[in-house]
Amino acid sequence: MEESPVLLKVEDLRKYFPVRTGVLSRTRGYVYAVDGITFEIRKGETLGLVGESGCGKTTTGKLILRLIQPTGGKIELDGQNVLELSLGEFRSLRKRIQTIFQDPYSSLNPRMRIGDIIGEPLEVHRLFKGLEKEHRIVSMLEKVGLKSEHITRYPHEFSGGQRQRIGIARALIVEPEIVIGDEPVSSLDVSIRAQIINLLEDLQEEFTLSYLVIAHDLSVVEHMSDHVAVMYLGKIVELAEGYVLYGDPKHPYTKALLSAVPIPNPDLDRKHIILKGDVPSPMNPPPGCRFHTRCPEMKDFCQTSEPDFRDLGGGHFVACHLA
Repeated sequence: MEESPVLLKVEDLRKYFPVRTGVLSRTRGYVYAVDGITFEIRKGETLGLVGESGCGKTTTGKLILRLIQPTGGKIELDGQNVLELSLGEFRSLRKRIQTIFQDPYSSLNPRMRIGDIIGEPLEVHRLFKGLEKEHRIVSMLEKVGLKSEHITRYPHEFSGGQRQRIGIARALIVEPEIVIGDEPVSSLDVSIRAQIINLLEDLQEEFTLSYLVIAHDLSVVEHMSDHVAVMYLGKIVELAEGYVLYGDPKHPYTKALLSAVPIPNPDLDRKHIILKGDVPSPMNPPPGCRFHTRCPEMKDFCQTSEPDFRDLGGGHFVACHLA
């Protein structure tokens, strides 16, 4: 089967936030939020980006959307480096990359009707007007499982799951090619999560969408993703096809994360890997392998030599000396 073309390619992407103090606001250091990550997303595929809070997942999504400007690296959309474009030039491409926010309550303007919220992207990009615009809004509402009469209601009249459906409709109304979901189901009840995940998968198949799903829930990522990237302290430490990474993880950090995933079978026994210490400060990451301060398999050379992000074969990339 022929592989789909690469739609989005991120190469050596970096974002360092300056830390300023004093009356003169002098820079005394940097927060290395994203520090040289590389991955690609093919048309119609889903990449899951997982890791602990503060590892740089959300910052990565914002960099791709150009909501914040990167310190360095490349972001290519269909082979075009979007970082070389001015913000005005990028505006015409912005409808190709949309986002679904984590909180369905704060992401919707409480003073706007649902029809206006979903239709606002059409106004911004000057795509449709009048009856044609209204027909597209109603059609998108129905595609996400809502009704046409909901167009005149306000956000407070909907449940959390319904609000997230509205957020999905707003993201898809301009027919994007890539959708970035920043914890798209983490704030929802467990029973509603499955409905939203199934909806996202149905819409992906219908519109041939590519997803970047940012999450800390490994079970959600496993269900949705073709490939999974694991981040730790600003770097990707492992990247592989989903079934490969979940079935045969190579990096000690990935093994620890997977050992904490609950198993819905009390008869199965799994050894939990308890990591020692806390995550180091992103202002002062440790030398060598960034995970060595907590790694149960650490060797002396891990403290001084930074591992390469290398391909073990079959597209299974790992940044670990011992893999």
